[in-house]
Amino acid sequence: MNVQAHSRSPSPPPRPSDRWADDGQRLEAFGEALDAIHARVKAKIGAEDVAYITRVDAFSRAMEAIGRFLLHAGRGPLSFTAGVGALWIHKQLQATEVGHSALHGCYDKLEGADRFHSKGFHWETPIDEASWRSAHNVRHHQYTNVVGRDPDVTFGAMRNADHYPFEPSVHAHGVSGMFKTASHFALGIQAHYTGIADLYGLAGDDRRDFIEDTSDQTRRGAWRKFLRKVVPYYGRELVWYPLLSGTGFFRVLAGNALSELMRDLYCAATIFCGHISDEVADYPEGTRAGSRARWYEMQVEATQNFEVPRAISQLCGALDLQIEHHLFPKLPPNRLREIAPEVKAVCEAHDVSYTTGSWPDALRGVYRQIRKNSRPPTDA
Repeated sequence: MNVQAHSRSPSPPPRPSDRWADDGQRLEAFGEALDAIHARVKAKIGAEDVAYITRVDAFSRAMEAIGRFLLHAGRGPLSFTAGVGALWIHKQLQATEVGHSALHGCYDKLEGADRFHSKGFHWETPIDEASWRSAHNVRHHQYTNVVGRDPDVTFGAMRNADHYPFEPSVHAHGVSGMFKTASHFALGIQAHYTGIADLYGLAGDDRRDFIEDTSDQTRRGAWRKFLRKVVPYYGRELVWYPLLSGTGFFRVLAGNALSELMRDLYCAATIFCGHISDEVADYPEGTRAGSRARWYEMQVEATQNFEVPRAISQLCGALDLQIEHHLFPKLPPNRLREIAPEVKAVCEAHDVSYTTGSWPDALRGVYRQIRKNSRPPTDA
């Protein structure tokens, strides 16, 4: 196997290489190089990382206070716009840089980071934490883009893997389905991971990712998991806070709803761009890595990066570095940014495809791939 490292710009065809006696030697060397990076960085994690995430969380809380004050007490379009922007920054950081990394267990063993420990962490999104940890951390990350194992190879009306069977009633929505999914992204994840989407055939009539049957007991259990996060979250954002504002009810309601939409669209754009592209691999049912080094290679093949300034990366929760995140999901986001150039160099040195480019190019790639996957396969 000889896969050339590449970016979004046109690249020459793969060249033969005699650097490796066989593919096993290449893979072994690749795995050892990544293990060395991981071991070195993991040994450094400690007080500096706790201080970092504490600062980010404090900044987020300050943005929330400013945003809610401007929406409740302000008048006119300028204070409304500033209030929505500040509140969005808070929600975005809580969803990604703070919440996503905490739920991955990045801070579980660090002294002074108790409130960021995954098992007791309250995620400020309408997504059930326990369902997320099981579906995302375990199934998606261990079996990325493997049909039959990764529950995210299809999501709502989106078919994200070529190897997943095409269902016209679900997947033909194409780009319109993508925008609908993005506009209520967090709620869609909650419906997906709690089994509500399975109950109502939202990902295909026969799809059963999170429930085994449609009995009354199963339905009640799925609805309990779904509602126990959705009701208090949206009740607070769309009812309680607007009521507190009195005569400003509709202003606060509009501001809160808009900040929710902005977070959902931003998160969707971030995550879609890390997983959907004609340069991202997916694997047929039954595919197994067989070794840790091959698992590393599959993670790199099944994800891609996009390049943005550091401040934008923080709003993405370092998911602009989806490759590094999938290789080392328990490393804090600041450490993923630290190792990204080294990981890219290792991939290039060991003939492993490392896809990166601009965010606009990545978004165009998502659009093209969703359009393609919304049509029946050419051999069907």
